[in-house]
Amino acid sequence: MNSNTSSLFIMIALLAVMYFILIRPQRKKEKEDKLMRDNLKVGDEIITIGGVIGKVVRIKDDRVTIATSAAQTKLEFTRSAIGRVLGKEDQPSSDAKAQKQSAEPERATPKNIKKLGAKEEVAEAVTEAAEEIKEEISETVELVDEAAQEAAEAVKEFE
Repeated sequence: MNSNTSSLFIMIALLAVMYFILIRPQRKKEKEDKLMRDNLKVGDEIITIGGVIGKVVRIKDDRVTIATSAAQTKLEFTRSAIGRVLGKEDQPSSDAKAQKQSAEPERATPKNIKKLGAKEEVAEAVTEAAEEIKEEISETVELVDEAAQEAAEAVKEFE
């Protein structure tokens, strides 16, 4: 009888451990997800479970319409497809953007050439740009020559 009682006690202990390790955290996560989806509002930035990022533009029953990209492409999802709502901490700050831009060397363009000011840098940048343009032009001329030759051959065959 004693071994039956200890076996029963071990089974109950294992079930309790499984409940606290597996089932309870999963239910808590499901509750948080349901609360997040129920509290969605127009204007929220979200990420779907498929990785699509967009801004909520309409909510109707179980359907959520989001706008993605600058073109404002609209996609419709069910609420269950919403993975998470982006908060301020998830979006890149303007300081981070400024640091990234300052880390990259500024390239001379017609708009910022005066701002750069250093004559050597400007001369270097203009020389590089001129070389790139020269290469592109020579490639284009070669393509036009080839097309003209093919057109001339086609005309000769036609006659």
